[in-house]
Amino acid sequence: MFELIRRRTSSMKNDITSGITVALALVPEAVAFSFVAGVDPLVGLYAAFIVGLITATFGGRPGMISGATGALAVVMVSLVKEGNALGMAMEHPVAEMGLQYLFATVILMGIIQMAAGAFKLGKFIRLIPHPVMLGFVNGLAIVIFLSQLSMFKTMDAGISHWLQGPEFITMAGLVMATMAIMVFLPKITRKIPAALTAILVVTLLTLSLDLDVATVGSFIRDGGGEGLKGGLPLFQTQLFSTIPWTMDTLTFIFPYAFILAGIGIIESLLTLNLLDEITESRGNSNRECMAQGAANIVTALFGGMGGCAMIGQSIINVNAGGRGRLSGITAALSLLGFILFGSAYIELVPIAALTGIMFMVVIGTFAWSSLRIIFKIPKSDALVLISVSVLTVMFDLAVAVFAGIIMSALVFSWENALRIRARKILKEDGTKVYEIWGPLFFGSTKMFVSKFDIKGDPNRVEIDFAESRVSDYSGIEAISGIVEKYERAGKQVKLKRLSIDCKKLLNKADAKYTAIILETADDPFYHVVADPNSFD
Repeated sequence: MFELIRRRTSSMKNDITSGITVALALVPEAVAFSFVAGVDPLVGLYAAFIVGLITATFGGRPGMISGATGALAVVMVSLVKEGNALGMAMEHPVAEMGLQYLFATVILMGIIQMAAGAFKLGKFIRLIPHPVMLGFVNGLAIVIFLSQLSMFKTMDAGISHWLQGPEFITMAGLVMATMAIMVFLPKITRKIPAALTAILVVTLLTLSLDLDVATVGSFIRDGGGEGLKGGLPLFQTQLFSTIPWTMDTLTFIFPYAFILAGIGIIESLLTLNLLDEITESRGNSNRECMAQGAANIVTALFGGMGGCAMIGQSIINVNAGGRGRLSGITAALSLLGFILFGSAYIELVPIAALTGIMFMVVIGTFAWSSLRIIFKIPKSDALVLISVSVLTVMFDLAVAVFAGIIMSALVFSWENALRIRARKILKEDGTKVYEIWGPLFFGSTKMFVSKFDIKGDPNRVEIDFAESRVSDYSGIEAISGIVEKYERAGKQVKLKRLSIDCKKLLNKADAKYTAIILETADDPFYHVVADPNSFD
């Protein structure tokens, strides 16, 4: 699938057609996430328009699509409920106080994200291990697949149940027809956008045969909405008069804002990394953080629920040939056009067509190669990959990624802790030399100390660090501890080939090290703690 995507080249035509396709796919997603968060569908649609427009114009990854997402919506639902409860407790005359608290939280979320971009924290997304990345895309593909299964359900007297009989056959047939068009049309010609063609063909088919199927319009109404039509987003003047801007309010919204900002940044930057790999180009993570933050501030001020990058719609975009900023801008403006002028037509689009497109996204997103290599890679990496996938499905993206990073870091530390070695050589003058090999850091200090036979060693000892690297202050402390043990035993110890940084730290701790450390012409040069700016 990725090979097909890579062969696409950027063009205005591809960007425009892919943008329109993405806009059609954005409608049910934005509406569904609005229902999840417990807000009006227009709140999600405005977020998709404003966030999508700003990030497409100023973001760090051309071709990436942003909007209201489920990962954020599941956090917002609790915020809205608690906000409404606070409003009732204050007997506030404005209805839906939870929505006003949501807007305030999204503004603070945007400020946090812009701060992350300003302090260049986005670059640390590069430290995410590849097994975590594979687990992320697999888990997200499963989440998208499971979310689309709900489209095979219908509401009857307020109770949801699976489609059966002819209804199920019709739905499944239209989904399969959509997928078939997307698979076979590119083999015939690439001049016609497959996804957009599939939507048009399936829509015309349902209208010509007068099929009784779920459409975008019925989906919105079944969820409690009144339809897709709305006006331009308006500046929320009441936001600054209805909410008490006090420390109590900040205490209430800050935890939500911090969680939302973290989820938004992680999902956006992981999607950015994935698109980098697919398109064989490189985005700017810090610029994306700034754009996402600015977009969330603006969308909250104009009645949107906030958002971040959407991996499904982003894959649809690049698969349809969308490479430039014009594709995201077209998607956002098309969505606004649907809201203002085209609601009657967009509401006719069958949900089956959009479901078929999302199933193709699942196929393109899932890292099928991971199934082939799962028994060939180290067991620890396989465990991380599977764990991240499962946690993404069970909890959310942020929990899964953090857990994967922690697991990978612990495995890395443990494996490196076991790699330290000491080669022992006895010189002609009776001096015993310990040639240390391997990294010396907090995880390997005990193993390092165990290499020395202080009681059995001769009176003169040299410790040579030519093939070792002292990585943190724990390593410095371990060296200092060994020197003190030899001194208490009445033995002379010398240290060789330490970096300039290590020597400075030891000399700063005690002036005696000027006599203990031997200066050589081939002393290594490195920092005990790496400078974060070196990641640029």
